[in-house]
Amino acid sequence: MIVESPAKARTISRFLGRGFAIEASIGHVRDLPQGAKEIPEQYKGEQWAHLGVNVGQGFEPVYVIPRDKLKQVRKLRELLKDAKDLYLATDEDREGEAISWHLCEVLHPRVPVHRLVFHEITKEAILDALASPRQIDEALVRAQETRRIIDRLYGYEVSPLLWRKVRPKLSAGRVQSVAVRLIVERERQRMGFVPAGYWDLLGTFVKSTGESFQAVLASVGPRRLPSSRDFDPSTGRPRDASLLVLDEGEAAELALQLRRHEPRVCEIRRSTCSAAPIVLSNQNLKPNTSGMYWPVDDCVVPSGKSYVLPHT
Repeated sequence: MIVESPAKARTISRFLGRGFAIEASIGHVRDLPQGAKEIPEQYKGEQWAHLGVNVGQGFEPVYVIPRDKLKQVRKLRELLKDAKDLYLATDEDREGEAISWHLCEVLHPRVPVHRLVFHEITKEAILDALASPRQIDEALVRAQETRRIIDRLYGYEVSPLLWRKVRPKLSAGRVQSVAVRLIVERERQRMGFVPAGYWDLLGTFVKSTGESFQAVLASVGPRRLPSSRDFDPSTGRPRDASLLVLDEGEAAELALQLRRHEPRVCEIRRSTCSAAPIVLSNQNLKPNTSGMYWPVDDCVVPSGKSYVLPHT
């Protein structure tokens, strides 16, 4: 039986006795090459060799046994020669499943192989697992392999950059490298941003009933006043040349002229707008298209039914 850690091997040995040889893989026994010295000779001339992933042939990974694991692999091979069965009791997650798969690939067992899964290190749990072994889950193996390949493709070449720019021994993977890219893009946008200034007018009007309301100046004649979204952040200039961009002096002068005239309502335009309703179900809480959420703790939804609640 092969487990991941020596401590776990020692504990399980006390439960199973002399009929089993319990040994640890001590983590992964194969991985992608960690440097030029570990790249197999037949691949050293390839452009992708430093990655350890054949990007021209379906992203096929190149696996090697790390130098510090060679001794342990030899030990496992020797123990397997006298074994009648091979039990792989690595963890149930995708890393553990991949370790079991790599063990089979490295050891080439000629005896029946059984995959054991247990969630506690007790005699009862171990015996239950022995009574119901399963096969290696290829889907989990492929998931781990995909994660490892993406880590290598998207992070392997970013790590040296972090060593130079931030500090040594930092590691970038599929998550960190994307985060670095987003930070760089945002910083470039910030550096290229050109500020622009514009002024608008907000007026307070009083109806004949004495009720007051506020209105924003939208246009002067045929020319519309801009908002912040009308400016190009890379140039600071309005995207539409027909917009009327007021500076402080022009806005003050326009306000002074407007105060000299009696305002009147020339036209009334009515329009309607609707927001997407919020859908609640007992399965999950989904945001509507506006990004709003309904507090699920305040709602009781009968099983199997959905309700559409309007915005208030």
